[in-house]
Amino acid sequence: MNDLSRRTLVAAAGLAAGTAPAFAAKARLTSVAAPKPWGALPSARQLAWHRRERYAFVHFSINTFTDREWGYGDESPTLFNPTDFRPDQIVAAAKAGGMTGIILTAKHHDGFCLWPTMLTEHCIRNSPYKNGRGDIVREMEQATRRAGLSFGLYLSPWDRNHADYGRPAYIDYYRKQVVELCTRYGELFEFWFDGANGGDGYYGGARETRKIDAPKYYNWPSIIALVHQHQPMACTFDPLGADIRWVGNEDGVAGDPCWPTMPDHPYVQEEGNSGVRGAPLWWPAETDVSIRPGWFYHADEDAKVKSPARLVRLLDESVGRGTNLNLNLPPDRRGQIPAHDVAVLKSFGDAMRATFATDLAQGAVAQASAIRGPAFGAAKVLDGNRDTYWSTPDGVTTPTLTLDLPPGRAFDLIRLREHLPLGVRVTRFAVEADVDGTWRRLATHACIGAQRLIRLPSPIAARRVRLVILEAPVCPAISEIALFRSVAPADVAPPQSNDPTTLSTRGWKVVAATAPGAEALLDGDGSTVWTQPAPTATTPAGVTLDIGGVQTIAGFSLTPWRHPDPDSAPPRGYRVETSRDGTSWAPAGDGEFPNIAYALSTQRIAFAAPVRARYLRLAFPAAAKPVGHLAIADIGAFTR
Repeated sequence: MNDLSRRTLVAAAGLAAGTAPAFAAKARLTSVAAPKPWGALPSARQLAWHRRERYAFVHFSINTFTDREWGYGDESPTLFNPTDFRPDQIVAAAKAGGMTGIILTAKHHDGFCLWPTMLTEHCIRNSPYKNGRGDIVREMEQATRRAGLSFGLYLSPWDRNHADYGRPAYIDYYRKQVVELCTRYGELFEFWFDGANGGDGYYGGARETRKIDAPKYYNWPSIIALVHQHQPMACTFDPLGADIRWVGNEDGVAGDPCWPTMPDHPYVQEEGNSGVRGAPLWWPAETDVSIRPGWFYHADEDAKVKSPARLVRLLDESVGRGTNLNLNLPPDRRGQIPAHDVAVLKSFGDAMRATFATDLAQGAVAQASAIRGPAFGAAKVLDGNRDTYWSTPDGVTTPTLTLDLPPGRAFDLIRLREHLPLGVRVTRFAVEADVDGTWRRLATHACIGAQRLIRLPSPIAARRVRLVILEAPVCPAISEIALFRSVAPADVAPPQSNDPTTLSTRGWKVVAATAPGAEALLDGDGSTVWTQPAPTATTPAGVTLDIGGVQTIAGFSLTPWRHPDPDSAPPRGYRVETSRDGTSWAPAGDGEFPNIAYALSTQRIAFAAPVRARYLRLAFPAAAKPVGHLAIADIGAFTR
């Protein structure tokens, strides 16, 4: 066994200083070649991206003022009018949460542009904000840089306003937008292309549905190359050929494992969540999720902000599985992050800073069952340098590295990292601890990658900790083993919703339903769910609700179950009727819920005109995906 601890290395150095032959032998050991890279490898910009770990999305646009998630494209620019836009407040909230950058939605699907472009009239130039002389992109970019954070941009490929969408002329327009954003706002760390492409829209007044073959229509390789021509270090998001991929859900949960490698074919959602071990493309996942149920601000979600403890779990389920966390922070109609959201972010950020402030592995003595040479010794996992690493001879693929810890070090969080420039080399591993003279296996996982966090149920005081490589095609390259004592975030009491337009469901009753358990629709708890076998056109799912008295109703809301369940989905569309007496019914609308299958965000459906009613009857003819069950978390209503 080749057991090179810090003590033996010091002793070897002393002996080598005594004689020339020993010095020459040491030089030969030091010059041992590094391991050869294995498998797909990250580019320089992807390596830089991996080190960002978590950053913020900022969804702020015309939807903020129309209370929608997807605008139709026919909204007047005059609706965009934040009353007290404070970009430094938004950035400060993100920084309090430990975010390393900001990605701003410069243009969402409705086509409204937050910068004063001359390419379209559907932009901030024609809004009341600063009398048409504002530039939200510029103001956010400058505030982000003042805070020392990085800046990125989102530009929706779909444009429900543009008359030429679906035709060649739109691609010329879109490419010009890309160039404007890539050349006006300094260095960008990420450029985000959304996956929503084609469907119904305003389209310059045509009001029709336009279908496209996205890969052929956009010619993604050429657009990605255009971004990199102007922004060589900006990672592009999503389509085949981009630098980073979607994780396959918008719930903030990466697969376990989540390999950074993918096959060289168009994106498949199931593969995107877990990645594919040994696949030829380095196409790592970004895990995106909103701090609220929706991506844009809605007053009726003020009491539904994720708790600090939930954000900690999100970190474990994203960054802790080797992906980056992109946490959405939607400003309100003032143009600020609401106070409760800020308090949650600060609690989360304070807890994470305190947790990772002290590496309890420092001061340990590292020893390994084998080392490649002094330049790749066991102690490299403790030096805080991601560019150095422990490795073994080429033929040694299942070694063990042990840390002898100073006494009194209790920890409950373990962080491991591989040296990514050499690829993802470890297939499976285990972490064990010597507690009171007995070795205990703490965890077994597949994939270390950029980072692996292992959270224990409670702190342990171990004398020794060891990493056991169980399976690997080549020798490992481990850059870090770190130990921490987690600090729980302070609780932040949720506020009561103060939206006067949202009807309280207290006192509502389920009159009829096609499956039991429909009372869960009225409890305001997104974790409880009404479920039943997937409906069909001939056997739709449905529920009839008594809201307790005749009231003015302007529309209804539906919140999907946000838990990623491969066998259930929300409804694709709806039919809604209203009644004053529960006997005579009048149709109030029908249609589809946009992007509900993947966004899993609350849908707000306005009636053509407000109605006076006591009863709501909703029917759901189909699930949004071909699955076994329909699942809905909540139903509500609003007055305007």
